[in-house]
Amino acid sequence: MPKQYWLMKSEPDDISFDDVLASKGQTTSWYGVRNYQARNFIRDGMHVGDGVLFYHSSCAVPGIAGIAEIVSAPYPDATQFDPKSPYHDPKATPEQPRWTGIDVKAVHKGRYLDLKELRSHPELEHMRLLAKGSRLSVMPVEPAEWRFIVKLIG
Repeated sequence: MPKQYWLMKSEPDDISFDDVLASKGQTTSWYGVRNYQARNFIRDGMHVGDGVLFYHSSCAVPGIAGIAEIVSAPYPDATQFDPKSPYHDPKATPEQPRWTGIDVKAVHKGRYLDLKELRSHPELEHMRLLAKGSRLSVMPVEPAEWRFIVKLIG
């Protein structure tokens, strides 16, 4: 299967790219996705080795904070079963989980690409992230967009 590319949004107050770099194995579990389309991208589309643009959202300066890769197969997100978690889903059971997690490993930090800069490049004009009303926390990235952004990050 050919390598695919993704953009995954994280609130840096929850987990930042620097947090992932500082974690054991520079790896984190991607949890808390509660949108069915984003869940389906994780569950059905992502594979070990796929590239990830790690995006900081809901912060003063949103943007791409680093490059990561998928390092596990999808699995049930444990937060859906935890009543103390803000991501708890009372309809989910271990026998019939509703939400999916996946492990992501930091690969390269490079320079921070803020949203304003991303919007300034005509090469990215069709990127899903930049579409009006785009709010998904997980979305595919086209190979040409990936290559262009990786060059910008350095």
